[in-house]
Amino acid sequence: MTLLVGSLTMGVILSLLAFGILISFRVVAFEDLTVDGSLTLGGATAAALMVSGTNPVLATIAGMLAGAVAGSITATLHTRFEINRLLSGILVMTALYSVNLRIMGKSNTPLPYETTLMQYGESAAKTLFGEQTVLQISGWQLPARDLCGLLMMAAIALSMGGALYAFFRTNLGLAMRAVGDNSRMVRALGVNVEWLTTLALFIGNGLIGLSGALLAQYQGFADVQMGIGMLVWGVASVILGESLVGTKKIGLLISGALMGSVLFRLLVAIALRWGLNPNDLKLITAVFVFVALVLPKFLSRGSRLVKGAANG
Repeated sequence: MTLLVGSLTMGVILSLLAFGILISFRVVAFEDLTVDGSLTLGGATAAALMVSGTNPVLATIAGMLAGAVAGSITATLHTRFEINRLLSGILVMTALYSVNLRIMGKSNTPLPYETTLMQYGESAAKTLFGEQTVLQISGWQLPARDLCGLLMMAAIALSMGGALYAFFRTNLGLAMRAVGDNSRMVRALGVNVEWLTTLALFIGNGLIGLSGALLAQYQGFADVQMGIGMLVWGVASVILGESLVGTKKIGLLISGALMGSVLFRLLVAIALRWGLNPNDLKLITAVFVFVALVLPKFLSRGSRLVKGAANG
C-alpha cells in the first residue's frame, strides 16, 4: 500500500510537468526542450530558499516563477532573435545546469530538517488522526502522513488543472489555442503571435518549475540531475492521456494528462516491483513511450478494419 500511495503521489506531482508540456507541445505547437532544466530550476530554487529559512509556500511559488522565467527566455530567443525552437530550448537548458549549481552552491541540497510542504501534511495527519500514525485500509497498513501528502498534492494538481481549464475558455486562452492550430491566420487577424507564444511557455514552464519544487520537497532533496529524462516522461504522460480520453477537447486533454502521468508512474512502479533493475529504469521508460506512440495507431487501424468487415 505504501508503494501504491508513493507512486500515486509521484504521478500527481509530475502531472504538473505533463500540464506544462501539454501547453507547449499541444496548445501552441512549440517543441520546448527547456523542460529538463526548468524542472530542476524549480526544485533548486525552492530547496535553496527553504535551507535559508524561507516559508515553504513562498519557496514553492519562487520555484514556480523561476521555471516560468526560464520558459519565457526560451520563447524570447526564438521570437526576438529568430533562433530555431529546438536550439533555443537546448541553449537555455544547457545554461540552466550552471545556474542550478550556482543557486544550490553544490550538486545536491538535502532537506532533512527544513520545514517543507510535506511536513504540513504530517501536521494535518496529526490533526485528523491524532496519535494514530498508521491507518488500516482494507487490511492494508498505510502511514497517515503519506495519505495526507497524497491528498495535498492532489489538491494542488487539481487546482492547477481547473485554473488551466478556466484560462483556456477565456478570449486570451482561445487565442493561444488558435496559435497552435493556425498561427498564420491568427497573425492575419492582428494578434501578436510572439507574445502569446512567450506567455504560453511562461505558464507551461511555471507549472514545470512548480512540479520540480514539489518533487524536491517530496523526495527530501534537490539534485542538479533531477530533471534528466523528465521531458520524455511528460511527453509519454500526455500521449497516454490523449489515448485514454480519445478527444482534443481541452478539458479532457488536461484530465488525460493527469491520468496519463499517474498511470505511467504506476506502470514504472509495477515494473520495479516485478524485479526490474533500477539501472534499467530509463530503458523501460523509453519502451513505455514507444508503446504509447504506436499503440493508438494500431488500435485505430484495427477499428477501421473491424468497421470495414462489418460494412462488407
